[in-house]
Amino acid sequence: MTDRTTFLTLAGLRERGWSDPMVRELLGAPDIQGRDPRRWSLAPVRLYRLARVEAVERTPEFVRCAAACGRRSAAVEAGAERRRSAVLAAILAEPIQVPRLPAAELERRAVRHRQLLGARGPGGSGGVAAGALVRWQVSYLRYVLSRYETLLDGLFASTGRAEAERLLSARLYEAIGAAYPHLAAECRRRGEAAG
Repeated sequence: MTDRTTFLTLAGLRERGWSDPMVRELLGAPDIQGRDPRRWSLAPVRLYRLARVEAVERTPEFVRCAAACGRRSAAVEAGAERRRSAVLAAILAEPIQVPRLPAAELERRAVRHRQLLGARGPGGSGGVAAGALVRWQVSYLRYVLSRYETLLDGLFASTGRAEAERLLSARLYEAIGAAYPHLAAECRRRGEAAG
């Protein structure tokens, strides 16, 4: 098993001041590449050996590249801010349509969704605690509404993606709570936890 503390991901490199072009030019291929078993994403995880990164950071080439990348133009920053503002406005303006299902059908679908995710437990809603069933229903409806996440396309961490994700999540939970009043308390709880 690999000791993850001796490696850096691309996100870790960015926190240290690396840009993607700098990584390609100065580091080249990652030391380890593969899938992260903790995430559902099919995107490969690229790991760079910390000792190699630190050695490159001491070179004059790194200092030169860091200085060049540090001079981001005002136009690039303004463009990122425009994208962020446009996405936030789109999230606020987009009508959220929650599917209306009879209570028994929503329960059935929530239990089935949980089973498909590989959760262990009772096969029907008869032996399930009410609180668990409420959580499962909110999880199912949140999954159904995941199509709204396309509103986040084009935003990255530096352009306000986290803020947009929080806003979208809050709007989705508000819509679920409004459509299903018996789920409103759980939706508020999740909205507060996400915010």
